[in-house]
Amino acid sequence: MGNGPPEHPLDPIAVRAAEQRMPTPRNERRMKQLLDALCDVTRLKMVRALSDTTLAAGDLAHVIQRSRSATSQHLKVLREVGAVVAARQGNVVRYTLSNDVSADIIEDAAEAFDKLQRTES
Repeated sequence: MGNGPPEHPLDPIAVRAAEQRMPTPRNERRMKQLLDALCDVTRLKMVRALSDTTLAAGDLAHVIQRSRSATSQHLKVLREVGAVVAARQGNVVRYTLSNDVSADIIEDAAEAFDKLQRTES
């Protein structure tokens, strides 16, 4: 017996179905980036704040009680994973959640945490 996977699965049909649901290497990297972005409470707060509205960076900093500089750094991470988009209006940049799947995944995770918190109360 080696340390690798067994040579013959007990249930080849179930194994084949499970293998088809495995992400591609590209999607694995993207999932890791999204999960890394989610591992920060400040970024989760930002996603929640932007879930139904568009906010300027300074207003978002006020909502999450962080400095503008710190908020900017977190926004950069969220932009890089495709969770938020920026739109310049004059000299003000406003942020909103993107229509990308990334934003949906992050919002779903935040809602799952909310649900968990309600069940623990």
